[in-house]
Amino acid sequence: MSEKSADGQADAFDLERIRGLVALMREFDLQEIDLRHPPQRIRLRRRTESGVEVVAPRELAKSPPVQSAAPEKAPATAPTGEENVVEVKSPMVGTFYLSPNPESPPFVKVGDHVGPESVVCIIEAMKVFNEIPAEVSGKILSVLAKNGDPVEFGQALFRVSKA
Repeated sequence: MSEKSADGQADAFDLERIRGLVALMREFDLQEIDLRHPPQRIRLRRRTESGVEVVAPRELAKSPPVQSAAPEKAPATAPTGEENVVEVKSPMVGTFYLSPNPESPPFVKVGDHVGPESVVCIIEAMKVFNEIPAEVSGKILSVLAKNGDPVEFGQALFRVSKA
């Protein structure tokens, strides 16, 4: 029997439910499962032939605002002073990764064309892997952060020539 959360919904993080999802992934040779039922989300992604990695289970609901000197949300893109060139900025503090795992190719590389929904990197914060979208259409001009480096809120990660 599934446990219920405080709001009466089935708990997406119930161990039996996760085991059942892993079994379905193996049975149907699925590479990824991403389930969302606000305010909950669970995402499972196959890492290797022998295992499954839980990539980003987290609550979808926003936490209460935290008072800080910095603005709550940095713009994902900002003009660089050069016409038609913007920077994709980090929306959080964390560790920057160019690919979903060490064996995978990078999400993007210099010369690739991206759209607003294109995932350009992952930032790990508190054991949660957050996919970062480009939020702009264009061509990747440069990657400004190195794989595995810590990044700050608002730090430029990519330079993109708008299409």
